[in-house]
Amino acid sequence: MYTDQRLQEIREEVNLCQRCALAKNRLHAVPGEGPSKVDIMLIGEAPGFHENRQGKPFVGQAGQLLEELLQAAGLTRDQVFITNVVKCRPPNNRDPLPEELTACQLYLDEQIALLKPEVIVTLGRISMAKFVDAGRISAIHGRTHNVNGQKVVTMYHPAAALHQPNLRPILIQDFARLKKFISTGSLPASIEAEPEALTPAEAPQPAPQANAQSSQTITALPTPGKSEEQKSSEQLSLF
Repeated sequence: MYTDQRLQEIREEVNLCQRCALAKNRLHAVPGEGPSKVDIMLIGEAPGFHENRQGKPFVGQAGQLLEELLQAAGLTRDQVFITNVVKCRPPNNRDPLPEELTACQLYLDEQIALLKPEVIVTLGRISMAKFVDAGRISAIHGRTHNVNGQKVVTMYHPAAALHQPNLRPILIQDFARLKKFISTGSLPASIEAEPEALTPAEAPQPAPQANAQSSQTITALPTPGKSEEQKSSEQLSLF
């Protein structure tokens, strides 16, 4: 009961927040949504054009793709909690500034503490950087990381596949392994050795050849002319 109540209070606090300049031009803040008991928490980067208008995360084209990706994992949207590292839309979908990330950090950190998810899935490089500061998303997508006892899986942002369709099968493959990740009883001491995974260079081919990815240890630092409608529904910092 306390978790539900406090999550609702955080939503209300975010909706009234004036901690950074993003509050001046927003239509709606986007606190995040989902049940209070979840195995998987998805963390994106920032609200986009449609999210700013509806106050809900991932409701544009990238959100539609996200729902397809969740289906690949045997999940539905109402089984996961979805939020972003920044709760208000940056102008023109630019990268969030450090002070904007800092302003939203206390909300996100408390959401994580309340939900206690089995797995945090980061979507895009900005959210990845909150937990994992070594490596590029193109090299460590789909990998699991032990960040202070929390299992974190680094993924491409779904909007990346809208800009580069060859990333779509990679995202599907990565999401399909989520069920395996959350069923693992113990956390790895370092990055888990993953099954063979597609790479962006291979994905466009009719029969992509998979490259085996070796495991490695990563030190995590938990700090960190188109029209508006034509722009990605989430932000553009996707890699």
